[in-house]
Amino acid sequence: QVRLVESGGGLVQAGGSLRLSCAASGSIFSINAMRWYRQAPGKQREWIAIITSGSSTNTVYADSVKGRFTISRDNAKNTVYLQMNSLKPEDTAVYYCNLYGRASVGSAGRDYWGQGTQVTVSS
Repeated sequence: QVRLVESGGGLVQAGGSLRLSCAASGSIFSINAMRWYRQAPGKQREWIAIITSGSSTNTVYADSVKGRFTISRDNAKNTVYLQMNSLKPEDTAVYYCNLYGRASVGSAGRDYWGQGTQVTVSS
């Protein structure tokens, strides 16, 4: 199976920074892209960032985090990161890692999800 494990969440003061990690393991043939989502209490899951996993790296951010968050990857570790700066109370949410890829040669691409890591920003 493909497993994604998020880490790095915690409690931080407004204006502070936090770095999330998402390590992928298991049967992974290829990774096309990795994304970060978040879900705040009582709200819909929100996509916040994507990074492609090919030799040419592209990143796209949601307006809500643009200029404050940075997504990056380490192909050797099958790990994606989310550097979060200038955190606001409204950033409080469970942050989820998403991987789009193939578990085996010839298989169709699909989404895989981590269990999430809690980020709490206090005012």
